[in-house]
Amino acid sequence: MHISRWSDGGDFETLLKKADMAMYRAKSKGRDTYRFFNEEMNYEATEQLNIRVGLRKALELNQFQLFYQPQLEMTTGKIVGVEALIRWFHPELGMVSPASFIPVAEASGLIVPIGNWVLQEACREAARWRDSGMSNPVVAVNLSALQFARGNIEQAVSDAVASAGITPQMLELELTESIMLHNTESVLATVKRLKQKGFAFTIDDFGTGYSSLQYLKSFAVDKLKIDQSFVRDITEDEDDAAIVRAIVQVAKGLGLKTIAEGVETAEAMALLAQYRCDEVQGYYLGRPMPARQFMAYLQQYGECRKISVTS
Repeated sequence: MHISRWSDGGDFETLLKKADMAMYRAKSKGRDTYRFFNEEMNYEATEQLNIRVGLRKALELNQFQLFYQPQLEMTTGKIVGVEALIRWFHPELGMVSPASFIPVAEASGLIVPIGNWVLQEACREAARWRDSGMSNPVVAVNLSALQFARGNIEQAVSDAVASAGITPQMLELELTESIMLHNTESVLATVKRLKQKGFAFTIDDFGTGYSSLQYLKSFAVDKLKIDQSFVRDITEDEDDAAIVRAIVQVAKGLGLKTIAEGVETAEAMALLAQYRCDEVQGYYLGRPMPARQFMAYLQQYGECRKISVTS
């Protein structure tokens, strides 16, 4: 049976372009599969191209900004940190969701210069907090796997700290589980060198990837961040509660701290306190906010002992 595909294009260049789109879509779904081209692919490709071009301009025109979400220490009730979330304010589109531009930044390699900007801005902010009278502020920055693979992350971290005039002890670095799964020996060596210089490490979104106790032992991290997908329904879903409880117990056994993200109710806070989770963050404490608003927020709690930042 003959199926006409002339609607996909009448010349070789157009057909090849659309075939490539279908091929890459098939590859993204795994091996031993195929996909036919459709207009949704064309729309997505155009959108991603526009975002990629926009991201380059965003770096040049300083359109990125860090927002901050408070973190609270359970035993003292004090605000001991924040997570910093990158925001992109496009002059025409308004605020572009990180869910839209981060994957494009990863795929295009732009996550490396963007990640370097986050490192530099986070360190500069820590210096501002210190100069404003805060005692030993600490910023934590989320690192991508591509920064380890393509960027000189050790040099980037050292340069950001030196340029801002802060100490390594004021910077905390967050790793995703995927970083530990690729080029493990190389990443491990880099992590060890940075730890020797005084930097601390957190495993971000713990429990959502290929968690391995061996990785935790080898990398000698300092803290586990429990993913919000397990925390949001902790008071209603017994399975989520069991997972969170198990992560906290494993962390305690390894001498690590835990922080739970996605806390939205007092009931969830109480349950996490019962599980002896060390720190929490989420809408119950405060939504992400600009630096100035965050400074005003901190005044309600007194001097901040620790501030953590992530991209």
